[in-house]
Amino acid sequence: MVKNTKGGKSFKKSKHHQQDTNKKVELKSENQEYGQVDKLLGNCRLSVNCIDGKVRLGKIRGSIQKRSWISSGDVVLVALRDFEDNKCDVIHKYSGEHVKKLLKLGEIPESMKSSDKIAEHDDNNTKDIVDFQEEEEEEEKEELDFDSI
Repeated sequence: MVKNTKGGKSFKKSKHHQQDTNKKVELKSENQEYGQVDKLLGNCRLSVNCIDGKVRLGKIRGSIQKRSWISSGDVVLVALRDFEDNKCDVIHKYSGEHVKKLLKLGEIPESMKSSDKIAEHDDNNTKDIVDFQEEEEEEEKEELDFDSI
């Protein structure tokens, strides 16, 4: 049989990952702003907290709807509308490496670290689970003491 050298699941994953790291960071221009996704509202709409302090209703552009998946906590670049100040269009999603570069350049504040917030949230949940398990073990030991009397 002939060896398949161009296709397959692992080939495609590695190819997309290399493309993401080689891209240059897109900086904002006129009528654009950085923001962080707060909530997903459905129908390609989301709530975005922008750097200027406003919460806007964002619409995901058609060109990135199926190419990149956006979740809450992601850092995005939005295009502001002249005629509606409370609405915007999401035109780019930044990866974790690009967010770090933007932080080094001073483009976005320290509070917009998307991956770190998720990691801290997960750490807090695991600590709560461990504490809960320890409490259950102590209750079981107390029950054993009552049975022996």
